[in-house]
Amino acid sequence: MDLDLQGRTALVTGSTRGIGFATVLGLARMGARVVLHGRTEESVAKGLQRFQDALGTAGEGVAGDLGNAKGCSSVFAAVPEADILVNNMGIYEMRPFDEIDDATWLDYFQVNVMSGIRLARHYLPAMRRKDWGRVVFISSESGVFIPPEMIHYGFTKAAQLAIGRGLAETTAGTGVTVNSVLPGPTWVETQEERLGKRAKDENRTIEDVQGDTFRLRRTSSLLRRYATVDEVANLICYVCSKASSATNGASLRVDGGVVRTYI
Repeated sequence: MDLDLQGRTALVTGSTRGIGFATVLGLARMGARVVLHGRTEESVAKGLQRFQDALGTAGEGVAGDLGNAKGCSSVFAAVPEADILVNNMGIYEMRPFDEIDDATWLDYFQVNVMSGIRLARHYLPAMRRKDWGRVVFISSESGVFIPPEMIHYGFTKAAQLAIGRGLAETTAGTGVTVNSVLPGPTWVETQEERLGKRAKDENRTIEDVQGDTFRLRRTSSLLRRYATVDEVANLICYVCSKASSATNGASLRVDGGVVRTYI
């Protein structure tokens, strides 16, 4: 299995922590030149320090708010071309549907959907010219199993699946692939912060609060626990590799079995 990415440049958005950071580390270990991305210079600096601590070598980073065209342009200026684009950046929150105002809907669309559209529109042409490239949209099982407590988030994740499949059609007969990866409940830093606060407020253990996810909301999970960021990044890194050359236009689940359909 050829997982060597020597000579390839990978841009992973939203990669200062969580799944994105685990993906950066994985791609770097496969030999890629990786560019870590965050919204602010401060977050990028912290991410690069973590990268240095993990791998013992300096990394590269770029800051930019990908929720608007100006921020995307600043990233394009710093990273004109990339062989691998992982559209990982996104926002989410639980909010009742009748409390989601127009501004929030538009914000989620700009950040979770338009960021990937703008980035793919910029980087795909050069990939096609080189006849090699990988574009990966990090969607979610919430794009298939729309959560009633996060309909606005599920909508954006479903949109990513449609965009990814449509873009894959434009790469037919080339060495470029476009795929989507659908994580399920994953234990990232924001989960620890959010559930840790809830556990303290309710005088419960964080393990008990974690269990609510699978007892009350994701009862179909076969994993029955949160996935680790490395477990999710393993699939993302494979999809970015040479070994995945026959996988194109796919929606690949690493959701712990939450989604019950088998296709």
